[in-house]
Amino acid sequence: MSVRERTPVSTAMDHDVLVVGAGPVGLMLATELRLAGVRVVVVERRTEIDTARKAGAFNTATAEAFERRGLLAAIRAAAGRQPLQAEGERPPFVGHFGGIQVPSGPVDEQAPGLRGRGPDWYVQVPQAEVERVLGERAAQLGVEVRRGVEVRGFDEDEAGVTVHLPDGEDVRVAWLVGCDGGRSSVRRRAGFDFPGTDPQITIRHAVGTIQGAEHLGLGWQHTPTGVYVHGPGPGQVRTVEPDGPPADRETPVTAAEMEASLRRVSGADVRITALTFGARSTDHARQATTYRRGRVLLCGDAAHVHSPFSGQGLNLGIGDAVNLGWKLAATVQGWAPEGLLDTYTGERHPIGAGVLDWTRAQVAVMRGDAHSRALRDVTADLLGTRDGATHYVQRISGLSQRYDLGNGHPLVGTAVPDLRLDDGARLSDRTRTGRALLVDLAGDDRLAALTALAERYAGRLELVRGRAEGVGADGVEVDGAGAESVEVDGLLVRPDGFVAWASAAGDPVGRGPEAALTRWLGKGTGPSDG
Repeated sequence: MSVRERTPVSTAMDHDVLVVGAGPVGLMLATELRLAGVRVVVVERRTEIDTARKAGAFNTATAEAFERRGLLAAIRAAAGRQPLQAEGERPPFVGHFGGIQVPSGPVDEQAPGLRGRGPDWYVQVPQAEVERVLGERAAQLGVEVRRGVEVRGFDEDEAGVTVHLPDGEDVRVAWLVGCDGGRSSVRRRAGFDFPGTDPQITIRHAVGTIQGAEHLGLGWQHTPTGVYVHGPGPGQVRTVEPDGPPADRETPVTAAEMEASLRRVSGADVRITALTFGARSTDHARQATTYRRGRVLLCGDAAHVHSPFSGQGLNLGIGDAVNLGWKLAATVQGWAPEGLLDTYTGERHPIGAGVLDWTRAQVAVMRGDAHSRALRDVTADLLGTRDGATHYVQRISGLSQRYDLGNGHPLVGTAVPDLRLDDGARLSDRTRTGRALLVDLAGDDRLAALTALAERYAGRLELVRGRAEGVGADGVEVDGAGAESVEVDGLLVRPDGFVAWASAAGDPVGRGPEAALTRWLGKGTGPSDG
């Protein structure tokens, strides 16, 4: 990162950051930036919240990201949902892979990453409700959201970006972020490469009045001509046909079109007499080669598109937003260490590529040919095993995600466990402000040096000191990636909730925490311990 890219807050700009798109991803990014004191404006071409049926749930990793900012309770209340830890009997299936229902029974809830976090690995909340709550939080924080405003173009130079809005209005900002969906105009205008695979299927989803619905099987049904889903709600159907993309994605889905598709795939004598909702999508799978070009960045679907199978789109986008938010804020405010903003692509691009392949693999088992049927049978056998079902949950819950932040303690690079402290609070209660945490759970003088380190990063970091449930002579025993349990008594938690340094009793502390702080929060103020 050059010195010019470090853009302190300045009245020379109308705003520090302009975000294009007021969907959940754009609003989440805006709230992250505003928490850090960045002057941010959001523009959205729609005049109202999009109430179309999109994502109907989010996974555990996203729920935990919302909880770290104090948003989860409000989102659940808006949808009238139950707490994250579901009680009683769990549903018979935890999801599907290419229409193959994955049974919940074999899942090992004590497996690494899952212990204490299930069985509610997906939270059923309509996307519109998520967007509504995030919009309310943005307003509370003072984020300006301008609806009915479409970006006409922009010009970038070394110092910033001039964004052209309707009626000849120009807005000068230091950074521009496209959160404007899979057909992103920001991506196209900025010249991002967007390679990938062309669509092979058409997915149609509708809710309406179906005559002859008793002839349809319930749930996911594979046939020689495709796949259809009937339910869970009355009149709700979805078809998957392996005949390439639709000739026209822009025209509305009609009852006649949906009826013809359902009859082709199911072979049943059904009639659809009315539609209350209809939509099309494909398995178009593409990803920007980088999420940043100069002063323009991409986030969410603007950076990657894929089929809706396994419901990963919203989760991937929220993960992008919380990763980018604090890094872009640090860059705006001038304290970002060299190369910090480029770690956004470095950390999130592999996660996105994995999701694209996960969805491509599902299309491979959904075709009706003999090879795909054989592959589907083998996959179904594997997903019915303890290891297979558990691996599936680890993936779709987002709890297997890990950044390569260096060797050392098993928690480094993973999302921080939500430890309960001896004062009754949880660690997530200390993450509401969006600052990093330096956590001392040793209960003695072993990590006393953390106090002096924390003082050098006042305003960027909070020191948390206390005991926690499960603490013993060797520190707190928590679930760790790749291990049954690990011991920890010291942590550096980045603002996005990921562990950048950790230690256990007996581990040499040395310069580990100072090196991690310098890497992620810069040099700080005051003298170095070295």
